[in-house]
Amino acid sequence: MKNLIREAFTLKESQCNIIADKQAGITAAKNSLKQNRQQLEAYIKNNPIFFHTFEPVPAPTEPLVAKLMAEAAEKANVGPMAAVAGVLADLAVKDMLSAGCEVAVVENGGEIAAVANVPIDVAVSAGDEPLSKRFGFRLTAFPIGVATSSGRFSHAFSFGDAEAATVFCKNAGLADAAATAVCNVVKGEDCQAAIQAGISKALSIQGVEGVLIVYMGFTGTAGKIPKIIKVDPFRKP
Repeated sequence: MKNLIREAFTLKESQCNIIADKQAGITAAKNSLKQNRQQLEAYIKNNPIFFHTFEPVPAPTEPLVAKLMAEAAEKANVGPMAAVAGVLADLAVKDMLSAGCEVAVVENGGEIAAVANVPIDVAVSAGDEPLSKRFGFRLTAFPIGVATSSGRFSHAFSFGDAEAATVFCKNAGLADAAATAVCNVVKGEDCQAAIQAGISKALSIQGVEGVLIVYMGFTGTAGKIPKIIKVDPFRKP
């Protein structure tokens, strides 16, 4: 993990963290995030339903960011905005690789896209919950997308109540949409049934490789998930 460059980047309401093995990758990621967000905003201006709907919509041919969002949303049966952070991260990583990076990691509002030749440790954020930022995952198989949705702390709308529903896919766009879909069904007083409903939903979505759900202090996992690690929330990166 030595000699890697880390940079925090804020774009409007998006809080991003970028990790690369060369400065050109940082620049490529920031440019990608800016350009794709601008293209998305222009598209939404002319297609407001894309922003407001909670249902899948037909994928446009362009811009690419909207196309990928709609495709991910279709697989998870959610609205396309459920995939926005993940898709922006995926596109940034793609541009980092084009810039010659061997380590390309973008965390966009908690959704992570990563390609690397070294292990990458990530923490799970669950707001003020006791487990928040005290456990995470060691990523060793790439490419990977990691996304967490919450009905308790997230700024994004959710129909469910899970503290955290974390999904693992090959790309962050699908993981982002799937995490929303999973979180939507985790609710009710029966914790075991709620967690099982979330797991069943996750495994029904093509492309989901693994899921971890935290609900009312209980945890459930299914599929292929990276090694779970303890995280010191006070340790500086």
